[in-house]
Amino acid sequence: MKSQEESKPKPLDRDQIIPDYECLFQEETDKKGKPKSKFFTKLVKLNLKQIIYSTLVYILQAAPTFIMPLITAHIIDLTTVAVNSGEITADFWTKLAINAAILAFFILQNIPTTMWRWRIVSKMLRRTSAGIKCAVIRKLQSLSITYHKDLESGKIQSKFLKDTDSIDSLFNMLMFSIIPNVIGVVVATGISVYKNGLVSLFFLFVIPVNVGLSFLFRKTIRNRYRDYRLKTEKMSTRLSTMVEMVAVTKAHGLEETEFSAVSDAIKGLEGSGLEMDKTNAKFGASAWVVSVMLSAVCLIFCAILAVNGNISIGEVVLYQSLFTTISGYVSALVNIVPQLGSGFEALRSVSEIMNVKDVEVSIAKKDAVKIKGDVEFEHVSYKYPNTNQFVIKDLNFSVKKGECIAVVGASGSGKSTIMNLIIGLLRPVDGQILIDGKPLDEYNLSEYRHNISVVPQNSILFSGTIRENITYGLEKYSEEELSAVVEKANLNEFIKDLPNGIDTVIGEHGDKLSGGQKQRITIARALIRNPSILILDEATSALDNISEYHVQQAISSSIRGRTTFIVAHRLSTIRDADRILVMENGRCVENGTFDELIAKKGKFYELKTLNDINLKAAENALA
Repeated sequence: MKSQEESKPKPLDRDQIIPDYECLFQEETDKKGKPKSKFFTKLVKLNLKQIIYSTLVYILQAAPTFIMPLITAHIIDLTTVAVNSGEITADFWTKLAINAAILAFFILQNIPTTMWRWRIVSKMLRRTSAGIKCAVIRKLQSLSITYHKDLESGKIQSKFLKDTDSIDSLFNMLMFSIIPNVIGVVVATGISVYKNGLVSLFFLFVIPVNVGLSFLFRKTIRNRYRDYRLKTEKMSTRLSTMVEMVAVTKAHGLEETEFSAVSDAIKGLEGSGLEMDKTNAKFGASAWVVSVMLSAVCLIFCAILAVNGNISIGEVVLYQSLFTTISGYVSALVNIVPQLGSGFEALRSVSEIMNVKDVEVSIAKKDAVKIKGDVEFEHVSYKYPNTNQFVIKDLNFSVKKGECIAVVGASGSGKSTIMNLIIGLLRPVDGQILIDGKPLDEYNLSEYRHNISVVPQNSILFSGTIRENITYGLEKYSEEELSAVVEKANLNEFIKDLPNGIDTVIGEHGDKLSGGQKQRITIARALIRNPSILILDEATSALDNISEYHVQQAISSSIRGRTTFIVAHRLSTIRDADRILVMENGRCVENGTFDELIAKKGKFYELKTLNDINLKAAENALA
């Protein structure tokens, strides 16, 4: 038996916890309205201790680079004196051995210090990468349903897969390129200042020349990367559309048309990439020419100083090495300007998502435990953002626990909008929705939705087994519960014939199954959650008569004892509903039972008559 202390879960180590980096993307402005403390600055501040720690370790790691020119110059001068004197003394060998020992020590310590710094930096970079990706996922989950409808999936993939990696690269450049090269410039310049102030003044000239070159190309590089990023998103979106439309494309013989459209997007990306590469090549070549020219001038300058007796022969080698080192570090900093441009453009791209204000509001004033299922609309009106036309106008109705309410009407009458309002995907612009007598705004939406299940018109399944699709998102369930919902959803009718039964893999989007089979799996998924409110949004409209029969049987056994809302396309399927709401232009124009509304011979009677005519015409066409 384990003691109580031993059975307690151990707290996660700091490195195992993925940080929430959403706050780093928040835009801030000063008193004058200018942006301040942007993402990268915040990220650096957040990791400042680790950055300083790893920087100190890097100085030790890179010491051989700085020590080598000094010892080389010292050995050359020792050798020159010994050769000129014609006598190799014991003092020469002693000094040579000391220099060799110092050099060996600093070279050998590079291995442990490299691993030391790698451990510090790698942990920091991996946590940062995971934090950024999780922040983007969390933001996407929090965005309102109206924003998601306008957001193209191809752009999301590009921003998440490509742009977040580019942001990772930006932080990698800071740790592995910017900080090491800046330290290299500072240390090498410090040594030259200590050894000879006149030479160091010449060295310092290389910095403004390279910085000026960077400023000359900066705007062009930024514009090229922005154009390339936008064209990448466009191509990704076009590719996603092509994959989604492949069945329609083949059915209408439009393969060449679709290929031409995608090919145009690829060509546009190719042209943008060529312009970007051309700018980078021109910038790289210019930076190299400037670096080599300055190095040649430095060599001649040091030779003149040596001839005049201002410096020794060994110091010529020292200063040439230091200049080459400084020039190399500065050139490296200059050469990462294109990559910085790519990183900051990716940051701009991800920030487009992270700074969206159209998020789903979930005010957790009251936790939603197990709700009963009473629903009431009080003067509810709704219109979509950036439009003036109301899709729901002053809607009033109340539903008691366990009632079955059908909502019918022509396309655009507001049926699905009512369902989205009940789910909390949309919020009324006027009026309020009460759940068990309390305003929906007072519930934590995520907790509230644990009490709701939705069966949409189009079955949403993923590549996996039938079991996995039914139990999606559930941490705990019993085989008895699973068997019960399989029975209620009438799944045994076809599961028994599958090779692995309920554990059969159904393919991407459930493509190995018929429409009716997929819809019954969706119903089983809804039922296993034992919802207080069940929403059936035109669950049979896309099915043939046989599939509809099986699905309708599943629905009939599913609605007992729970509040149910049915958006109906085929009006004969809602005969047993407790009440029917007839919607027209966002208003409820009729309300009653099936028989009451038929007897009234109003709007519902008109819809039912047209519906019967259309169904009969469809049956005759099939015959």
